[in-house]
Amino acid sequence: MKIIRISTDLELTVHEFPIGTHARQNQFLRELIGNYCSIYEHVMPRRLYTELHMKDEPTEVPGQCVSMLVDEEGRLKENDLNLIGSYLYETDRHKNYIMGNVLFVGEELTDNGIDFCGIEESTFKVLEQQLNKMILEGKAAKEAVKK
Repeated sequence: MKIIRISTDLELTVHEFPIGTHARQNQFLRELIGNYCSIYEHVMPRRLYTELHMKDEPTEVPGQCVSMLVDEEGRLKENDLNLIGSYLYETDRHKNYIMGNVLFVGEELTDNGIDFCGIEESTFKVLEQQLNKMILEGKAAKEAVKK
């Protein structure tokens, strides 16, 4: 199953969720976030659920629930603002910015609780389309500000 990365320069890339131990998965996710991410934060940004209508709780279907991962120390490093992550996180309301690249991952119920996984296919298609639309709007807004 796939996950989505959105960079600070508004580039969306798709990656396979890693197979293996939790340690191996966590290493892969930290490296994908980038900028020497040593620990990521699990974020459930309100607009991901209110505007993009993703599920906010795991279901029987692995990856139907979607959440966002960010660099826990992103605001302490030389990172650029992530416009998409910040918008979904409602930064305009509380002024806590999302800095650095963000990942969108699925969640699944396991015998040990909730784990991260790839995003279920139909959910992935809808989310990817919505995020691409937001990216186009974000790029257009950035261009308008430059003029």
